[in-house]
Amino acid sequence: MRDAKKDDLPLKAKVLIVDDDQTIRASLRLILEHSDFEVGSAASVNEALKLIGSQTFDVLLSDLHMPGAGDGLTVVSAMRHSNPAAVTIIFSGFPEMKEAAAAILLQADEILVKPMAPDVLIQTIRERLKRGAASRPGRAENVATILEQGTQSTIDDWLIRVELESHLFAAPLGAEERCSHLPQLFRDLVFRLRNPLPLGTHAFVSSSAVSHGHLRRKQGYSAAMIVEESRMLQVSIFQTLQNNLFRVDFSLLLVGVMAIADEVDSQLAQTMASYISESKVDLLPA
Repeated sequence: MRDAKKDDLPLKAKVLIVDDDQTIRASLRLILEHSDFEVGSAASVNEALKLIGSQTFDVLLSDLHMPGAGDGLTVVSAMRHSNPAAVTIIFSGFPEMKEAAAAILLQADEILVKPMAPDVLIQTIRERLKRGAASRPGRAENVATILEQGTQSTIDDWLIRVELESHLFAAPLGAEERCSHLPQLFRDLVFRLRNPLPLGTHAFVSSSAVSHGHLRRKQGYSAAMIVEESRMLQVSIFQTLQNNLFRVDFSLLLVGVMAIADEVDSQLAQTMASYISESKVDLLPA
């Protein structure tokens, strides 16, 4: 039977713990439940996003570094979108993260370094609950602006991914030659996002994509290498969006992602068509 005095208390604050380490999740659950919090937990970013989408939490307590896609800031962004009033706390096992606190605190309310004393954790959560989540100016931006501002960092990310794939180096190119087609491709992407096409409409014809197919043929690329580079480009673009979830206008995100996928695929198709036509020319008798 419950204590009658407890019936007069407000509902327990609900905390979501996000950490891939099962021992840490179990320890934090015991500490928080002992201090009269209601606790939910997730072992990955995807699990956390599902819980955030289906339940309401008062506090998010998330590790910064998570395996797989996303990290603690991805979870913070989702929580801020789903429940702006929730207090968000990031913790990390790396003391040097304190040096990056200013940047991290633009998104989360607090950053703590593991291991943390239980009393410090509980005190931090209670103080933050009293003060409420920090108010932040609206920073929602469309996908086109984020891609435009992040063009070079996305290209840099793509190049790193490509350099890790040894089979793509069958064509020995310098970084500038390998990336020469991308600035125009990003300009085309931004234009497409700012000038959306009705569903079912063919994407714009890109003379740059056609030239790219001819060039890759001369550079010794195989068709499979071109397709793989295009796949990696989409991965890098979506990584840029994920890194900027806290800035994204979510009402336009899905439409933007669909337009990006369609435009990249359309340019790949045009590149492959010109690559094949160039191959046929090569087979003609001299």
